[in-house]
Amino acid sequence: MTELDFKQTIADTKAFSKKVLKEHGLTDAEYKRIHKILGRHPTITELGMYSVLWSEHCSYKHSKPLLKMFPTTGKYVLQGPGENAGIVDIGNGLALSFKIESHNHPSAVEPYQGAATGVGGIIRDIFTMGARPIASLNSLRFGSIGQDNPRMNYLFNGVVGGIAGYGNCIGIPTVAGEIYFSDSYGTNILVNAMCVGVVQSGNEPVDKLYGPIVRGKAAGIGNKVLYVGADTGRDGIHGATFASVEISKETEEKRSSVQVGDPFKEKVLLEACLELIKTGIVVGMQDMGAAGLTSSTSEMASRSNSGIDMYLDKVPQREKNMTPYEMLLSESQERMVVIVEKGKEQIAYDIFQRWGLHAVEIGEIVEGDKLRCIFQGEIVAEVPARSLADDAPVYECEETEPYYLQQVQEVKIETLSDLDKAQTETVLLKLLSTPNIASKRCVYEQYDHMVQTNTSVAPGIADAAVLRVKGSDKKIAMTTDCNARYAYLDPYTGGAAAMAEAVRNLACVGARPIGATDCLNFANPEKPENFWSMRRACQGIADACRAFETAIISGNVSMYNESALGPIYPTPVIGLVGVIEPHTPRITAQFQNVGDLIFQIGETSNALGGTEYLKIQHDMELGFPPHIDFEKEKQLQEFLINSIEQCVLSSAHDLSEGGLLTALAESAILSDKGAEIQLMSNKLRLDALLFAETQARAIVTISPDKLADFQKLVAKYGVSAQSIGKVVDSSFTVTTNGTKIVDLSLEKIADKYYNAIPKLLSGK
Repeated sequence: MTELDFKQTIADTKAFSKKVLKEHGLTDAEYKRIHKILGRHPTITELGMYSVLWSEHCSYKHSKPLLKMFPTTGKYVLQGPGENAGIVDIGNGLALSFKIESHNHPSAVEPYQGAATGVGGIIRDIFTMGARPIASLNSLRFGSIGQDNPRMNYLFNGVVGGIAGYGNCIGIPTVAGEIYFSDSYGTNILVNAMCVGVVQSGNEPVDKLYGPIVRGKAAGIGNKVLYVGADTGRDGIHGATFASVEISKETEEKRSSVQVGDPFKEKVLLEACLELIKTGIVVGMQDMGAAGLTSSTSEMASRSNSGIDMYLDKVPQREKNMTPYEMLLSESQERMVVIVEKGKEQIAYDIFQRWGLHAVEIGEIVEGDKLRCIFQGEIVAEVPARSLADDAPVYECEETEPYYLQQVQEVKIETLSDLDKAQTETVLLKLLSTPNIASKRCVYEQYDHMVQTNTSVAPGIADAAVLRVKGSDKKIAMTTDCNARYAYLDPYTGGAAAMAEAVRNLACVGARPIGATDCLNFANPEKPENFWSMRRACQGIADACRAFETAIISGNVSMYNESALGPIYPTPVIGLVGVIEPHTPRITAQFQNVGDLIFQIGETSNALGGTEYLKIQHDMELGFPPHIDFEKEKQLQEFLINSIEQCVLSSAHDLSEGGLLTALAESAILSDKGAEIQLMSNKLRLDALLFAETQARAIVTISPDKLADFQKLVAKYGVSAQSIGKVVDSSFTVTTNGTKIVDLSLEKIADKYYNAIPKLLSGK
């Protein structure tokens, strides 16, 4: 329809106007707000611009009040939330930029491209800050896989293939992640992608690999607005709006809302942008991500309190006869907006031409605060930039405690039958082969984790990835974590536990956390029970951040993750990054030497609520999840880091899903060395002793000649340490109170652990 047609329709035909608003994801009240801002009816192009920028995906209109809970400043923070990504200082003139984002809805419709473009988008968020990307991570959630679930098998293989395809081609290693399976995600999978990059912390270059920090601003009257990268097409139009509604049959048909990525194009775009940044002429840079040209230009102008005149005829187009609406809302990939100093545009043109990419002047910075879009000599949109980027309505949602909580939390675990000793081997093998615990080797082997040659600890052998930072003596560690079942059973504990487990995982490789990013995956916030859960989870994260003195420097909120069949489990994913002191030895979860002593650090309780054991043995996802004690977590963290730095520990592995016996089996499998375990308990149930998921615990091994040093550190940090066995050649045996309850070969437990997921996918 023409602009004139639309104006008359919106003014004269109320029923049709409601239809148009619904298609754009806007309410009557929001439309009235737009009308008040503009002092007139919007054009169809303007309505589209507001619809994407005021979507939940872009504006956080339901979640902003909750995000204020998080600490966002701290000792290491150079850039907190509000930019394309956050930045933390790692010393010696270097900093890390990182962020995690969701691509859930697109991946549920088109898994390969949805996941691939999720990876591509988060990488652009990092290099638009001036940082060279050095690592990718992910956090994935699926429904049950197997021969009875061909659709979920397709989604699983497509997502993994998309991550591998994009990451491997662009040459950025995928080094860590997590994958969980639950019927909760049966109609709404989650695909969260994280990227970490290195940038200078100051103005003086420290290494030719890294340039200065760049921010997304459009400053300097008369400076030119350059469009760089790939052509604009019709893919991804209304992708941000699509990501802000519940999954339904109607939304699954919106394949135009799923973008198509080209990792080879992004590779040259990355190198061209980083080269341009080093010239010193870049005023600002922004990725054309969600909402494309509309978001990038309005956000840059808003940050700088300036205006932009944009000439849409100059936008490079992949398809014929594109309208202003389509050009402004397209989410075609591998595109950036760059503001350069006036008179120095030729430098940019030459660099991008050399890399075989567009660098086209499409506008300039002007006085005022308007984003003005001109097409074929006519103004098709003229709106205050801030009204798009920052002035979306913010909603205080109603809250009600979920009806199910009291029922699921009050389950009396002690009334369940305890584990019979004769069942122990069977239960252990079941746990090792359940998809939530079983090896994800068939996934991470598809990822190139060694490209760039920085990876020191590869996927699958430690609790966190470890990388060196070229041009320095720095080593960094990173992880993504969340137990959504805990968050379902108690959202506060689930939020706190996600941060606590991430801290433990870093501590097990000797790293101190310096910054966190979050991806808050929740259901429809307009339903009071969902919003109550979200607030409680955010409070848990915030309290844990303060306890561990770690700031949230970036993140993403993904709402409306539900379908007619129900909501997902609350899934507040934490991405955590830490620094390892240069002299610290490399350490993994693998047993190292026959004869090494095995210790459990931390005390076990009868905490079986929400455990994998309870799900496997009693088919229950009930009970109160394990309690989080921040002081005990901090004691464990300091003990592990200092013991590793002082070369006292041979290996370290945190206790999480599956509990003690599962962790011991994992360390044995990963090292191809056995364990002889002897446990004593008169106070604990047998199932709790073996499979409870009590927090603030780890297993460590030490050489016998390190015992005195080990005991001094145990006393210094006030942790509990129980000797539970030793490393042996091949067998895996467990004795409790003098009775042998497990006697298995390494081959048998390794077969269950490594082959469970491949067998499910193959139907064998």
